[in-house]
Amino acid sequence: MENVQLIATDMDHTLLTEKGELPPQIGDYIDALATVGVQFTIASGRPIYTLQTLFAEHKDQLAFICDNGGAVYLRGKNVYKSLIPTTDYRRMLRFTERADGGHPLICGLDAAYIPKADHRFVPVYKTFYTNVKEVDDLSTVSAEADKFTIYFPENNSEDQYNQVYAPQFGNAYSVVVSGPDWVDIMNSGVNKGQGMRRLGAVLGVTTDQMMAFGDTFNDAEMLQTVKYGYRVANANPGIYPYAKYVTGSNDDYGVLQVLDKVLAAKRQ
Repeated sequence: MENVQLIATDMDHTLLTEKGELPPQIGDYIDALATVGVQFTIASGRPIYTLQTLFAEHKDQLAFICDNGGAVYLRGKNVYKSLIPTTDYRRMLRFTERADGGHPLICGLDAAYIPKADHRFVPVYKTFYTNVKEVDDLSTVSAEADKFTIYFPENNSEDQYNQVYAPQFGNAYSVVVSGPDWVDIMNSGVNKGQGMRRLGAVLGVTTDQMMAFGDTFNDAEMLQTVKYGYRVANANPGIYPYAKYVTGSNDDYGVLQVLDKVLAAKRQ
């Protein structure tokens, strides 16, 4: 572990507890890793504006892989973005409106756009998208967007992925299950693993010098990309094959358990 220079962690059900809380001492770990030359990174399906709010005190020293790799930021600077053409996310919108059970969000770099008819879901959405804009007609939105996502209040995202969205969009786009109630669509080739490679290219860090933590399907490519890929103990069993290592659950601060080992190795 003494060679690790870049560490990334997923947020929901990985770094965050089941109550949606950060480990109380995470700031100390970010500072400690920086002193030994390790770039700590948040790799999430969430957008940059939400993540920077959550990590307000450290946002200028962190890296962020946002929207499942749709945008990458390093110490306050955008180093990569993959925007979905407006015509494409409008086509996804029309399809979602015809399909059953899903509620669409256009994930702009500045805000998540939703139809006013879905106002009742705003409390759920704001957990992930702190800037939600309600519009009369979602098909009129023309924003810089790096992700299109569908919310399933019945928690059947895996079925929707397998039966509806992967067959429809999987050949031309990156389509992933991001949780029991979310399916995300990005441009082809966009995922957290590719985000790690792009960040590594900027930093001069190889995949053999990378570590990552995750719990579900949108973490799979990231866990495969890095040398030290960890799933938390509470991870979805579907990602077990993608992670070489396992650590404690999110509620047991499993990420921090491994960070302790990295810091010990670095200080020897």
